[in-house]
Amino acid sequence: MRVPQFFVGFGPTVFSRRFGETEFGIKGVPLGGFIRIVGMIPPAEEGESKRATRMRSFIAEVRGQALNDVLPTDGDRVFYRKPWWQRVIVMAAGPAHNLVLAVVFFTVVLVGLGTSVITTQIDSMPACVLPAGTVATDAATACEGEPQSPAAAAGLQPGDTIVAIAGQQLDPTAYDSWTTVQDEIRSHPGQPVPLTVDRDGERLDLTVTPIPNTVYTDLTGEETTTAGYVGIAPASGFARQSISEVPGYFGMVVSQSVQKLVQIPERVPQLFRAAFLGEERDRNGPIGVVGVGRLSGEYFALTEIGALQKFSIFLSLLASVNMVLFLFNLVPIYPLDGGHVAGALYEKARAAVARRRGRPDPGPFDIARLMPVAYVVAGLFVLLSGLLLIADIVNPITLG
Repeated sequence: MRVPQFFVGFGPTVFSRRFGETEFGIKGVPLGGFIRIVGMIPPAEEGESKRATRMRSFIAEVRGQALNDVLPTDGDRVFYRKPWWQRVIVMAAGPAHNLVLAVVFFTVVLVGLGTSVITTQIDSMPACVLPAGTVATDAATACEGEPQSPAAAAGLQPGDTIVAIAGQQLDPTAYDSWTTVQDEIRSHPGQPVPLTVDRDGERLDLTVTPIPNTVYTDLTGEETTTAGYVGIAPASGFARQSISEVPGYFGMVVSQSVQKLVQIPERVPQLFRAAFLGEERDRNGPIGVVGVGRLSGEYFALTEIGALQKFSIFLSLLASVNMVLFLFNLVPIYPLDGGHVAGALYEKARAAVARRRGRPDPGPFDIARLMPVAYVVAGLFVLLSGLLLIADIVNPITLG
């Protein structure tokens, strides 16, 4: 395929130089970049209606601008003439690059530098089970006449490190060990759970019986369920992980990233209220580039955090950004890369159906018909970016 331009950034050109048939350069706005490929939009299909409408005129104008790049010498080097699988490879190359970078950065962080983890060491635990609504200042005297907490009744103490639960051995500093402890406790309300702790180098086998506790199933606070409660709070730590942990960790990150992307539309109203009506900002809501920069600056300014941890969080941020770009660009909506991939796959499926029915190949899928959708998607993305910018400035999320 012929590529007339390969640029980093958007907006006015700062510097460019031509090598062969491609102009390489840098634009003034350093947000992303683009590669212009000739023939992204095919000619009009035979039999297309000529009746003039505003939408058809718009599509025809877009198609004409795209076809103006096609030279008589291009031949089969235009995008729409290439086989569907070659177009899929080309359009998936950008997201694939983001995926590779995310995997590399996460691997360096986990295996080489270390990452912040929730350990299985007990940091604190209440002596008793207090009624809901009891404030911390009342806790010292409120335990009189109240039942012991399951953790205290089992003989657990602050400083103990859980090294096994329900027969499953645990690495105290593995990224998923505390999640394993949580799952075992929450899934066994009213049932004894055996565990082994390390107390000053001595292994102790204990049994804890979680009490039933009503908890919310999600952040909306609308649905509840019954889960086991023991009453232990873990200590945080910083540790390297085994190379074998990388696939599981990466899978967890992908799952969480997908959940966050899906939740963005439902969190926009709260983001609007936080930006313009003074409502408290949702710490679990979306955050923009300015917000990420602010949080990064606050984190790097902490004197109690070492240089290694700061570099680790820096690479983790780069990995997370690449992961989000990978997932976002694969959404099958034009003009995202996923929209082009979906169009090529649809074209292949349409050709296969036509062949089975003994009909001629319908030819390239006319992506120009999706241009109105592209403009709507781009407009929504600009509006969301602007809303995030305002919210990050007037009502930012901070470490405090």
